[in-house]
Amino acid sequence: MPERVGDLAIVLHSHMPYVEGFGTYPFGEEWLFDAIIHSHLPVLDVARDLTMTVTPVLADQLEAEGLQERLRRFLTEHRLGAAIRDTESCEPRFRDAANALRDRYAATLELLDAADGDPLGAFEAASAAKRVELVASSATHAVLPMLASDRGIDLQLETGIASHRRRFGWTGGFWLPECAYVPGLENRLARHGVEWFCTDQSAFEAADEALAPVRTEAGPMAFTIDWPAVSWLWHMDGYPSWPGYLDFHALSLNGIGIFRIDGEPYDREAAADMARRQASEFLEAAAERLAAYDERTGSTGLMVFACDCELLGHWWAEGPIWLEAVLAGAEAHGIRLSTLGDAAGRYSGQDAAGTREVEL
Repeated sequence: MPERVGDLAIVLHSHMPYVEGFGTYPFGEEWLFDAIIHSHLPVLDVARDLTMTVTPVLADQLEAEGLQERLRRFLTEHRLGAAIRDTESCEPRFRDAANALRDRYAATLELLDAADGDPLGAFEAASAAKRVELVASSATHAVLPMLASDRGIDLQLETGIASHRRRFGWTGGFWLPECAYVPGLENRLARHGVEWFCTDQSAFEAADEALAPVRTEAGPMAFTIDWPAVSWLWHMDGYPSWPGYLDFHALSLNGIGIFRIDGEPYDREAAADMARRQASEFLEAAAERLAAYDERTGSTGLMVFACDCELLGHWWAEGPIWLEAVLAGAEAHGIRLSTLGDAAGRYSGQDAAGTREVEL
């Protein structure tokens, strides 16, 4: 087993604007249902040793009356049913692609059934099994520094944390919407019991300084997102741009994606193979970055890789395959997977190696 070069904390932000009750196909709740079908259920099926948010706005919609029945009907009629119709009506050269999408939706239906039709229950089960750490966020996904009053910030924090605690309990983590921070916000977070939060890196710091958490005088620990690592995916020429991946926008007459980005028939196996190769590329690059940081500082680095959960599966259909391969291959690359709660525990001491103090 290779020597450990550093730690990796994957953070997936799960959020959805309020669309519940605004109609289903082809608008309104379709957005929410596709996020559940393409991202939430497949990601939760493979997720372990990582951190996820479930915003109150998303959780409220997942609890809405009649949501489970509408979701199941949407999946069976407008996704699985449409994919089956594609297998019967598409051109012969697209038949394998249509079969692959039919199988994808059939597998998702099995995941929904395994959760007793309850998408919020899938999050709860993953948390209860200690596979993922679920963290709180503001009540309405408000960007806190832009609120007009301190009381407004307090209400967002109080309500958001109470909502999360009611559903999942709470381990003290908090996701700042848009990772938006202003100096002094950590004091207000501390008064509400927040133990750690994520934020963007300062423009005045060296690029690899994001690999060290920040100890704030107020108490909460700040984890800075490592944007160089995020850009390996979240960039115009990042991993999801490979021409053989499923095209999100180009749809068949039945409304199903059976085309590659370059317009050719989609090959699910070839796309899965590429996602696994890119997972290896990601781990090799992460290990190199962490090793260089260790050599420069003498401290173990913590790479915080954060992105929207919906990127994996919804916008990038092969994202859950990539994620599963990253999780499976991390140890072989000398990388320890960590939730942010576990990382906060390791770095909480004032003399803990690897933390830093900056003016926030």
